[in-house]
Amino acid sequence: MGNTPLAWAARNGHERVVRMLLGRDDIEPDKPGECGQTPLLLAAWNGHEGVVRALLGRDDVSPDKPDRDGQTPLWLAADKGHEGVVGILLGRADINPDRPDPNGMTPLSQAAFNGNERVVKLLLERDDVNPDKPDDETPLSWAASYGHEGVVEILLGRDDVNPNKSGQYNITPLWLAASDGHEEVVKVLLGRDNINPDMPDLGGQAPLAQAAYGGHEGVVKLLLERDDVDPDRPDDGGKTPLSWAARNGHEGVVKLLLGQDNVNPDMPDHHGQTPLLLAARNGREGAVKLLLGQDNVNPDMPDNRGRTPLLVARRNRHKDVVKLLFKQDDANPVKRRKLS
Repeated sequence: MGNTPLAWAARNGHERVVRMLLGRDDIEPDKPGECGQTPLLLAAWNGHEGVVRALLGRDDVSPDKPDRDGQTPLWLAADKGHEGVVGILLGRADINPDRPDPNGMTPLSQAAFNGNERVVKLLLERDDVNPDKPDDETPLSWAASYGHEGVVEILLGRDDVNPNKSGQYNITPLWLAASDGHEEVVKVLLGRDNINPDMPDLGGQAPLAQAAYGGHEGVVKLLLERDDVDPDRPDDGGKTPLSWAARNGHEGVVKLLLGQDNVNPDMPDHHGQTPLLLAARNGREGAVKLLLGQDNVNPDMPDNRGRTPLLVARRNRHKDVVKLLFKQDDANPVKRRKLS
């Protein structure tokens, strides 16, 4: 089914044409066209406030009618950041401002996802909007994940928003912000007295591990300043933040973690792989140098399969790392001769 002349006029913002067509008795003002989109939905989606008002003046127009994707006029206006249209629609008592789409995303979630602070504020003015409503993630989680500091501050200003509320895989807003290196958002979240800065996901990885994995030095510094963060906390695979930083070659993060008195630089994971072995295997020369500079690192510690840092570096043809390891007096001399 194609779009009607009214739908085309509404989509393109031709208010005079819309009003003329609405004056006819043979017009169906709420007739859906392509993809189940009504004239009102098309006008709201494209931000045409005058057309929206004209259509809402009709008793036979449903202001909350979704398209085939389950998205209402309000949802689409919130998604596109059309503040004026959002305000008009929220003025209707017959609108459900918290109606999710089939993916569980409410208008507030979508506005938070996009970082639209004004739309977020408008939606939060309605008492029937749940600011902490779970879908896969809460609105706070979406804002934190994409670094929308302003939206995060707005949501945290509410007493009914839980900053530790986790979504899918037990991932918290802080975990998401740390994972993507959003330093300012991390600061805002850590400013909450009721924040849990060391809450792990289902795999046992806490925010610090995620920040270390991604090499986000600023976030790592912020988390290491906290007394309630364990800098040597292993995940379910036994890897510590240092393991992940060394594996990925994030030298700045490796330095920060090695500066902590309660970090074991030689802790093996469940496969027996130490941070040094992980760095050597991936050819992370800088991380290898830093770890070899530690008195309590065994350069010849094998993993559960008997592979030493020197062996994995040699097999992966990381020549510069091999040279560094050969210089170690306590590397196994027999294995050194075999490899050479």
